[in-house]
Amino acid sequence: MCGIAGIINIGNAKDQRENMQRMRDRMRRRGPDGGGTWVSSDGVCTLGHQRLSILDLSANGAQPMISHSGRSAITYNGEIYNFACVQKQLERDAAVKGQKIEFRSTCDTEVLQEAIEFYGMEKALSLCKGMFAIAYYEMESQTLTLARDRIGEKPLYYGWLSGIFTFSSDLGSIRAIRGFDNPIREEVLDLYFEHGVIPAPYTIYEDIYKLEPGTMLTLRAPFTEDAAKRKTYWSVTDVAVRGQKNPFAGTRKEAADELERLLRASVRDQMVADVPLGAFLSAGIDSGTIVSLMQQESTRKVKTFTIGMEDPAYNEAAIASQIAQHLGTEHTELTITEEDAKAVIPLLPEMFAEPFADSSQIPTYLVSKLTREHVTVSLSGDAGDELFCGYYDYPATARKWGKIRKIPYPLRKAAGAALECSPLASRDMVRIKSQILQAASPEEVYRLSFETDPLIFQIARKHGKLPYAYTETGRDVTGEVCHDIMLMDLRMYHPDDILVKVDRTAMAVSLETRVPFLDKDVVEFAWTLPLAYLREGDTGKLVLRDILYRYVPKNLMDRPKKGFSIPIRKWLKMPGLRAWAEDLIAPEKLRQQGLLNPEVVQRIWSDFTQRDVWRIQIWYILMFQAWYEGEYCGQQ
Repeated sequence: MCGIAGIINIGNAKDQRENMQRMRDRMRRRGPDGGGTWVSSDGVCTLGHQRLSILDLSANGAQPMISHSGRSAITYNGEIYNFACVQKQLERDAAVKGQKIEFRSTCDTEVLQEAIEFYGMEKALSLCKGMFAIAYYEMESQTLTLARDRIGEKPLYYGWLSGIFTFSSDLGSIRAIRGFDNPIREEVLDLYFEHGVIPAPYTIYEDIYKLEPGTMLTLRAPFTEDAAKRKTYWSVTDVAVRGQKNPFAGTRKEAADELERLLRASVRDQMVADVPLGAFLSAGIDSGTIVSLMQQESTRKVKTFTIGMEDPAYNEAAIASQIAQHLGTEHTELTITEEDAKAVIPLLPEMFAEPFADSSQIPTYLVSKLTREHVTVSLSGDAGDELFCGYYDYPATARKWGKIRKIPYPLRKAAGAALECSPLASRDMVRIKSQILQAASPEEVYRLSFETDPLIFQIARKHGKLPYAYTETGRDVTGEVCHDIMLMDLRMYHPDDILVKVDRTAMAVSLETRVPFLDKDVVEFAWTLPLAYLREGDTGKLVLRDILYRYVPKNLMDRPKKGFSIPIRKWLKMPGLRAWAEDLIAPEKLRQQGLLNPEVVQRIWSDFTQRDVWRIQIWYILMFQAWYEGEYCGQQ
């Protein structure tokens, strides 16, 4: 796990190196073990790297790396788990052409670079299984290619400022370039206040973007935005459609057997490291399954980590401890206090570098910090819900859509519009029903079930029309409502929220995180499974449970899940955080900033403090303001 950066066309070697150092300094926590800068002989391209050493801890794994031929340079963040297999195939294919590649290191970077030079980027990526953000520069043709992994585990930002092109693992690293003056992209604020994140391809800044998962970006001289060519090399939508057209034909037990085989292979690959390794463990099905398989694949006790809360309503530590004891892991647990959680809040703006408001970012940071005290790499159980129909909202949405789709769309649209305009629309349930009646797809029903308050779209002064597609091909992508919504979450919510949260909080303490469920073979197999193997009534992830119950007693796991969250609603009414919040949203301060509507913000806050009306947008607003004051204004 590392940090990468690059600058193209700055035109002055001294400025290039100075700015690259500024970029590298900003992301030093992503790679505290070393770093380097490379400038092409023609001065066009500057690449930078910060290294967190995981494989081949020697200088042979240092980056930026030049290929054996001297024709290309690479800076790369991530892990290619099957690099040994790729290396063997590369050596065989090179030999057929009368070539011989002698590797200088035992690290995946060298294999990746030589594979790209030999096969080309797209073919090389088709051979690789892993998580990555790659920048590859061909010197003779002056061609830069950026690529991001299939699901979006590793971040990659890019864009244009003051006539130059730049990219980095860290948005704050781009902002560190001297003379950065790209304004806030106000049009994106409606999306942020609806979702609590800024979805790809957008960022908070104009002309700066996130490279989307499964995408390559190729840029040649003169490196202008018009010259940039994007290409999708892998699409989870295509995988979902193909999987549902060719469903798994075996029994549920056979499905569990095959899934266990694939997961064990993924876990085995992801446990390879030259540094200490462990796993996050909660009381849930997902992390329990991963840790069970890790222990099966290990000859030593797996190191597991969890945090507990003082508030019993949010505390799963005792159950996690029982699971760890049953599996025989070396378990470490930490109970966090309100003060522990509050101490994290000032760190968040720099950690995320743009507004981000999933409040579980706080416990995720704290468990990462605890874990880093013992290991350098940690596996997690993320993506189990999206791949195996874990969220209760999936079948709930299917039921709603099943009812309303029987009514002709023009009729229910008109009825919904009439209801929305009636005096009854002031009631929350009536407003929700009026909007859901007008929904054109199950994805829209799913979204509206969460966000139906019109105040959301009045928080920002300037309203944007930026598109944020929920599916690539429209309604009934897979033919099954639950599958369509799972796909939407895997394309949007997972990379824009879950993976961002885990990557940024872990990297803030120099911890590498790995996600076995996102192995290419596991994802592709999961999409072949019929819904009956995933959910029955209120019970989801059936096939995962079938695997887990082979190692952990069913009665230990069948308990209500509390989620990985904190009682932020309760804490915001307490003196310390309440004073912090009211200072951030003071009306005069908001008027001076000119971005948010003071009256709307005060109404939302007043509803909460005086009437106990909780809107998640309260936290979204506070995180935006904390970012604005700490990260944005702090670097003006």
